[in-house]
Amino acid sequence: MLGLAIATGALVGATTAGYQSLAPTGQWFGRAFCQGRRGSKQIALTFDDGPNDPHTLHLLDVLSKHNVHATFFLIGRYVHQRPDIAAEIAKRGHVVGNHTFTHPLLIFQSPESIRREITQCRDAIHEAVGGHSNLFRPPWGGRRPAVFHIARQLGLEPVMWNITGHDWKSPLPEIIEQKVGLNIRGGDVILLHDGSHAAFGANRSATVTATDRLIARYLAEGYEFVGIPKMMNPGL
Repeated sequence: MLGLAIATGALVGATTAGYQSLAPTGQWFGRAFCQGRRGSKQIALTFDDGPNDPHTLHLLDVLSKHNVHATFFLIGRYVHQRPDIAAEIAKRGHVVGNHTFTHPLLIFQSPESIRREITQCRDAIHEAVGGHSNLFRPPWGGRRPAVFHIARQLGLEPVMWNITGHDWKSPLPEIIEQKVGLNIRGGDVILLHDGSHAAFGANRSATVTATDRLIARYLAEGYEFVGIPKMMNPGL
């Protein structure tokens, strides 16, 4: 009986640990920013897996139309491929963050590989846009204690999210809007995608359309769209 209890406890512990390694708001494996003050009128739009042609540029036009700013977590190899798009993101006043160089699941990477992925992405972004933020988001949100430890050794601050539109599945804009809208409470960090880790040139037109509609809706309701640094430090 004792053996069964121990085995059951071990299974529950392993299952919970596995969940925490990918859960965007989980804090078991290191502190990470995932939302601002609950109930505030701030929303942070974040976009992963760019830069991407042409949809990152279309998204920038939507953001400019509404005069709002967002945070883009870029893949280093795509920055090397299209440094001009990365530079345009920064030129328009958006925050640029580190999303590793090749987008691996860092849970299974060695410390040396984790460090290399982050530093190569950092260098690619610096070459394209110059100085940028110290924000870092692990691919798929996957982490173990070493991931955030190494990121912080490199001077980076981990950022996760608390709402996602599940747009990597390329659903209709209405579905993306619904998934986001069901969870907005204020102080939210929304995960969307302007690109895809699988291939450059992914179709993110549904995300562009959904973003346009979401911004219009929540601006009309009195919300403010801000970059992650401002949400982390309201006094900025």
